[in-house]
Amino acid sequence: MLHLPEILFEDNHLIAVNKPSGMLVQPDKKGDEALEEIVKAYIKQKYQKPGEVFLGVCHRIDRPVSGVVVFARTSKALVRMNEMFKTREVKKTYWAVVENMPKEESGHLVHWLKKDEQKNISRAYEQEVKGTLRCELFYRHIASSERYFLLEVNPVTGRHHQIRVQLSKIGCSIKGDVKYGAKRTNKDGRIHLHARQIEFIHPVKKEPLVITAPIPDEVVWKAMEK
Repeated sequence: MLHLPEILFEDNHLIAVNKPSGMLVQPDKKGDEALEEIVKAYIKQKYQKPGEVFLGVCHRIDRPVSGVVVFARTSKALVRMNEMFKTREVKKTYWAVVENMPKEESGHLVHWLKKDEQKNISRAYEQEVKGTLRCELFYRHIASSERYFLLEVNPVTGRHHQIRVQLSKIGCSIKGDVKYGAKRTNKDGRIHLHARQIEFIHPVKKEPLVITAPIPDEVVWKAMEK
């Protein structure tokens, strides 16, 4: 089993972990071990559970993206979390290291996205065309290094590759994201997009919950932290 990532929150209903870039949230056809399987194995061992462990995937982030991922440990919690995501009661905050400074320090982006299933990419349009879905996010510039710029991004919708394609559309490709216009890849295939924080009302306890994922221990991220 792969090493268990950092656990950010855990109770009887939910467990949240800091996913490293390069790891899948759920298994795919290739058979690579996924975060879901690793967390299941951890729960089974820690709580000495016999048989199959229930673990519900509340949301996903892309394989090359790092950051907080929340799982439900009960079906009751999963149903309620799914509903909160559907009704946009969950606030998601991402940090993105981009190659160019946006024209505006902060902004509100609205595009229409169309997913290309065969190529596994999305294309952003300024106006609605057939087969597109509306997508929306807010961003603000929060830090800079000598070569890069750090944006805090709050997506309103949750479309395929939304943050990556919308930032690329305004000329601010994410570092390492050659699929969406970055100048070069990162050597390990990751991109500099991090699911920094997630906020919602606990599905069972009904208390506000804020879960924050520390940034990766990597030179570009650390330069931004300074």
